[in-house]
Amino acid sequence: MTNNRIAASAGKPHTAADATPQFVRLAEAHRKQVTLTLDGVAITAMTGDTVLSAILLHTRRVRDSEFSGEPRAGFCLMGACQDCWVQLEEGTRIRACSTFVTEGLRVLTKPAGAAGT
Repeated sequence: MTNNRIAASAGKPHTAADATPQFVRLAEAHRKQVTLTLDGVAITAMTGDTVLSAILLHTRRVRDSEFSGEPRAGFCLMGACQDCWVQLEEGTRIRACSTFVTEGLRVLTKPAGAAGT
């Protein structure tokens, strides 16, 4: 039996539910917009957003667990649990919950070579 969530390609929703964002911005929409790339797709965020909030304003998951392949959306949201690690295109790993977005940032939630890619 194939796990379609693991087999789905990075940057595309794994299920219909993944296309619905986990977060909704309710306030502070007046801040300056920045553009970053998430798995090869341009997305917008606001100056002062963390990478985690930028990702979850566009999808329901931050990454898939490297152990089970199950979706992860962050856990503690404050840098203590190690659940929100993502990789920049140039190879650096960052905590999405404590890294602020910058113009042109290129984030991978499922780096090449990860299980299912």
